[in-house]
Amino acid sequence: MLTIVLLMLALLIVGGVIFMIITKPSLKRNWSPDQAVMPSVDFLDDDRVRINNIRDISYRTTRDFDLAFYDKTIDLNEVDSAWLVISPFAPFGVAHTFVSFGLSDGSYFSISIEIRRKKGKKFSPIKAFFRQFEIMYVIADESDVIKVRTNVIGATVRLFPIKTEQKRIRAVLLDMLKRADSLGKQPEFYNTIWNNCTTNLIKHTRRFSDKAIPWWSLRYLLPDNLDKIAYKLNMIDTDLPYEAAREYFDITEIGQASEEAEDFSQAIRARS
Repeated sequence: MLTIVLLMLALLIVGGVIFMIITKPSLKRNWSPDQAVMPSVDFLDDDRVRINNIRDISYRTTRDFDLAFYDKTIDLNEVDSAWLVISPFAPFGVAHTFVSFGLSDGSYFSISIEIRRKKGKKFSPIKAFFRQFEIMYVIADESDVIKVRTNVIGATVRLFPIKTEQKRIRAVLLDMLKRADSLGKQPEFYNTIWNNCTTNLIKHTRRFSDKAIPWWSLRYLLPDNLDKIAYKLNMIDTDLPYEAAREYFDITEIGQASEEAEDFSQAIRARS
């Protein structure tokens, strides 16, 4: 009996390995409409990039929305701020993390590293480990990726200003834009452990930071407390104690109160 059980277990393991090897990522699937269009980037010269397909959805619900995109040419010298966004969506520290960038003209946009869902599918951390979702970098207006969380889903959102030099902000942004563009040509699978939103964000940041950012931490799997790492490394632009900073930079209620604001990004930073 034990021999049969061990044989079945071995067959399952071998089958799983074969499945992982032969399953290849694709750019051609029946994608969810909000993730059907991949961003692309034209690197015009050393200082200018043109970002194509910046997403700007107006949500009524997560399934009922007006889909829109715009293109924007950015002078990298005008990128003057970066913001860490943490939004818990399940118990035990499960959260989505992404980053926003601010320009000297007062505008902002976000880069959110996500699974690329097929139509009708939902995120599953188990399925995401077994090559069931590709990965994409959603480049979007904050009134899309932040507002949907505060005002439609009703999730908590914390928006932390990052303290670093402009040259590092520019370097991280450029690195992220190159990867976003490459994923539109060479797809990859999302992986719950090593190729998720937080691990990718850490990789981009570690390349250019002078801080001792851990290359891996359990907080990268349960990143609701990722801000604790940033706080301890003095990367959050605040003099507040940690718990007070978490409360201060919680913009959930501000976002909900700014439903009709003409400039959502400015409204959620009213206290910053």
